[in-house]
Amino acid sequence: MTALSTCFARSLHLLRTLSPLLASLTASDASLADQLRRAAASTVLNIAEANRRTLRDRRNRFRIALGSAAEVTACLEVAVVFGYVTPAQIAAALELADRVRAMTCQLARK
Repeated sequence: MTALSTCFARSLHLLRTLSPLLASLTASDASLADQLRRAAASTVLNIAEANRRTLRDRRNRFRIALGSAAEVTACLEVAVVFGYVTPAQIAAALELADRVRAMTCQLARK
C-alpha cells in the first residue's frame, strides 16, 4: 500500500469515525456539524484529487487537505468548549485527524 493510499484510507476512516458524532452534534449546533462535515469531506476529496494531479498542483491539493484536516480538529475542539461533546467522545477522531495531517504534510513535501 502506498503512502497516498494509506493517507486516503485513514481520511475515510476519520470520516466514518465522525459520523456518529455528526448525528449528535447536529442536534446541538447544526452549523458547527455542517462545518465539520464539509471539512472532513474536503480532506478526503482533496487527497483523492491530488492523486490525479502532478507537481505543484498536487502539492497544493495536499495543502488544502491539510488545512481541512486542521479545520476538523478545530471543529471538534470547539464542540468540546461549547459542551456539545466530551473529550473522551472525540479522542479517537482527534487521533485520526492528527495522523491524517501528519501523513498529508509528508505528501505535500514530495
